[in-house]
Amino acid sequence: MRKKKIAVFASGSGTNAEKIFQYFEGRQDVEVSLLCCNKPGAYVLERAHKYHVASLVFSRDDFYHGTSVSDKLKAESTDLIVLAGFMWLVPDYLVAAFENRIVNIHPALLPKYGGKGMYGMHVHNAVKEAGESESGITIHFVNNRYDEGDIIEQFSCELDPNDSPEDIARKVQKLEHENYPKVVDNLVLKY
Repeated sequence: MRKKKIAVFASGSGTNAEKIFQYFEGRQDVEVSLLCCNKPGAYVLERAHKYHVASLVFSRDDFYHGTSVSDKLKAESTDLIVLAGFMWLVPDYLVAAFENRIVNIHPALLPKYGGKGMYGMHVHNAVKEAGESESGITIHFVNNRYDEGDIIEQFSCELDPNDSPEDIARKVQKLEHENYPKVVDNLVLKY
């Protein structure tokens, strides 16, 4: 049986990407074969190198108007694309080519606190300002609009009224690191 292949897309530091690299390291049935990154100096590239994951760095123009990204994904026989802190909207051609095979993680319980501009601390500040009693993560399929794809799974955490946005971020990140790799594992084995 052919080994399942995952491509991770990331834009920044890459803590979720690294958790995915760690989770699949040494697996005989699944491998993270590629990191795709839109920022040449992003720390996630060092994390990928540490785990011997090949990297592809691309420009905005190439992502939206070229073919190098889709060509590389096809050449790698990619089964699943995993967004892990990737900030660009995925173009229609890629959504169509990998229908229901691109997943994202969002640091809130969608449909609340989603959409363009709702990422990172922006989300946690909004959750705090609204006085929410819980937050969490949403793992969802990607479509051609920010955070509107079908929800795969959600995990929640209780918030204390005294939690700062930074406290909320820590609680949410713990959920991300514990759950995202497992959900990705269950998904990739279905393809």
